[in-house]
Amino acid sequence: MGKKLLLAGGGHAHMTILAHMRDLIREGHEVTVVQPSDYHYYSGMGPGMLGTTYTPAEIRFATRHVVEGMGGSFVRDKVVRINADQRQVTLASGQIMDYDVLSCNAGSFIPFDTIHGDTSNVFTVKPIERLQEAQRAVISLCATRTRPHVAVVGGGPAALEIAGNVRKLAKLKGRHEPRITLFAGRKLLGRFPEKIGKLARESFARQNIEINEDGYVDEISNGVIVQGQKHHHPDLIFVATGVRPSRIFADSGLPTGITGGLLVNEWLQSVEHPEIFGGGDCIDFEPKALDKVGVYAVRENPVLLRNVRAALNGTRMQRFDPGGKYLLLFNMGDDTAIFSKGGFIFCNWLGFLLKDYIDRRFMRHFQALGR
Repeated sequence: MGKKLLLAGGGHAHMTILAHMRDLIREGHEVTVVQPSDYHYYSGMGPGMLGTTYTPAEIRFATRHVVEGMGGSFVRDKVVRINADQRQVTLASGQIMDYDVLSCNAGSFIPFDTIHGDTSNVFTVKPIERLQEAQRAVISLCATRTRPHVAVVGGGPAALEIAGNVRKLAKLKGRHEPRITLFAGRKLLGRFPEKIGKLARESFARQNIEINEDGYVDEISNGVIVQGQKHHHPDLIFVATGVRPSRIFADSGLPTGITGGLLVNEWLQSVEHPEIFGGGDCIDFEPKALDKVGVYAVRENPVLLRNVRAALNGTRMQRFDPGGKYLLLFNMGDDTAIFSKGGFIFCNWLGFLLKDYIDRRFMRHFQALGR
């Protein structure tokens, strides 16, 4: 007898399941995808979209179209609670849905804990759709202010890429050149090799982007950045600080890991509920802490398909091997990228061409599902 498979989110880690959905349905199972939007945006190309290298259509998957075209059910909503004992989820609308097997790719978010008051000039880099609004805001700002000031809060790769692509956007679409300040905490790219930070500084010096390392931002209040005793008054603020996994697992009383993500074992199963799986930014991998980077979601793809299918059909599961060192490519906004793999590190146009090729190939592969 067929079973009910529920996918919470249609992101990177679920792409291979979506590609094989027709096979799961032929095996007699019902497949339902719950997602807040008909589309899923690829975050790795978000800064490039901000800088106009890509259009919104080029960086998104038509999740609803693919799911319904393959015979599955799509629900535009959001899972807010999981009742694992009853094998049910509650959606934001209040609807309750049953499942036999649940797989979660609920993503991550940027906490609002330190953002207060008027946020009309504040843009978080997640969800990616916000960057479309931010793009329009930057263009408008650079058209109406003679010396606009754009701030980017964060010291990691996302903040780096946003700052560089704001510069590119302003050059291509802006009437007036903005002052751009990156508030990078105590040290830009502090958890990366020193050479990567050096290349980033050199790139931003060429692009006239200021780097503030006078300490962490304490709060953003009514559009003012509070940094210790200092108050900064930019016209527009991007928040690209560290992400946290979706809160639904903690809110549902499920075992979570150090970052608050669903705690999963080597088969990507909840350590307490073997019928619940997860991948991407929303999990904590019990055997080994994993960085919140897209490469792991991509590597989890085939294992999630294999193990979700095994849970549905009673077949053998596969262990997830995170693999070794992974390639890093940071889009600097000036048609160059920082390349890092092992000890090999450089920054030039070749790095950007490689990132562009890899990202476009990934998108073409899965966008083809909707054709």
